[in-house]
Amino acid sequence: MSVVHQLSAGWLLDHLSFINKINYQLHQHHEPCCSKNEFTTSVHFESLQMDSVSSSGACAAFIASDPTTKPENDDGGNYEMLTQKFVFRPELFDVTKPYITPAVHKECQQSNEKDDLMNGVKKEISISIIGKKRKRCVVFNQGELDAMEYHTKIRELILDGSLQLIQEGLKSGFLYPLFEKQDKCSKPITLPLDTCNLPELCEMAKHLPSLNEMEHQTLQLVEEDTSVTEQDLFLRVVENNSSFTKVITLMGQKYLLPPKSSFLLSDISCMQPLLNYRKTFDVIVIDPPWQNKSVKRSNRYSYLSPLQIKQIPIPKLAAPNCLLVTWVTNRQKHLRFIKEELYPSWSVEVVAEWHWVKITNSGEFVFPLDSPHKKPYEGLILGRVQEKTALPLRNADVNVLPIPDHKLIVSVPCTLHSHKPPLAEVLKDYIKPDGEYLELFARNLQPASGRCWLFS
Repeated sequence: MSVVHQLSAGWLLDHLSFINKINYQLHQHHEPCCSKNEFTTSVHFESLQMDSVSSSGACAAFIASDPTTKPENDDGGNYEMLTQKFVFRPELFDVTKPYITPAVHKECQQSNEKDDLMNGVKKEISISIIGKKRKRCVVFNQGELDAMEYHTKIRELILDGSLQLIQEGLKSGFLYPLFEKQDKCSKPITLPLDTCNLPELCEMAKHLPSLNEMEHQTLQLVEEDTSVTEQDLFLRVVENNSSFTKVITLMGQKYLLPPKSSFLLSDISCMQPLLNYRKTFDVIVIDPPWQNKSVKRSNRYSYLSPLQIKQIPIPKLAAPNCLLVTWVTNRQKHLRFIKEELYPSWSVEVVAEWHWVKITNSGEFVFPLDSPHKKPYEGLILGRVQEKTALPLRNADVNVLPIPDHKLIVSVPCTLHSHKPPLAEVLKDYIKPDGEYLELFARNLQPASGRCWLFS
């Protein structure tokens, strides 16, 4: 279970537990050696990347081998089944301290003491840095004023709801005071570099020649199929319908594909293979690469303009009464765009606005709640696809609860870039059982029947 506690305010999630319950296991036939002493009992992929193709998002930390003797093989001899089990590196959720402490943001506290922050007049903000004081004049633009106004509206909701869930986490021992595990956190942890090449692969897919209808056909991975090349995985839906994890190799990196899952490795401008998949989806989760200043400066990934996001063919992918969930930054321009332009253009009605609150292992916000630069929360806008006719909904006899507004999802974030918490268990009461699930701009691949992910 990823849900540790559920209160009226929302949910406290354990992202790491959710990943590890997926049970990434590889099953391979192994010819027994003449001597048991010669049998290799484990394999270790030092830099196995799972950060975009699987929900784990990191290197395998532990591989257990479980050799089991089987009956005769085709040649009449015995063989053994080697089971390799992968679990996620727990240190990637070891967020023991806030990214920025309130002491660093004294200017935030001091600016809160000023009156009439919302009137757009120049303010004198005294900033204390290492004992020295300097003064500067700050003029808030309209976007900053809108952000402060929005923060004022939701501040108490975020603070009160988070504290309730954090207190429950501390009581149960899921969260812990920092001093209780200082001995375990004293040594710095060296993590592998996040060298996932999926963004480059998606960019490469955009420049590949267009395929004909036959070449767009779905590729189903079969047991021990070693003939699959990188080119075979581009611009087509790839399925793992087996009950076991499979390994695929892209640009020299190994990726785990969990059971009962599928993906499309493509650019968002090349979605025809997904449309040819001839499926509609009951849940669609979108995590668009929103344009912002930090993205422009870092050049970490490409971003989409509002017009490009608007052109995603959601109406062709959504089943009747589809639940649409869009992750959004705290920039009010993007929030208004979703509510006033994007969802109406897709015939989607906004039904709720939730927030993901990021905390440390000890229950502190990762950023000061009132920081003028970065907030410890992000938004999710939930909507329902509206029916064009008055026909009864598909499977109308299924009891689906109405979606409540202003819920919180509180969790310790993964230190890998832009990995969102799992939504499957918090959404299960609001969607039909065994619904088809699609995630666009995916970073988390999860095993479940009828799920498809688009990496773009």
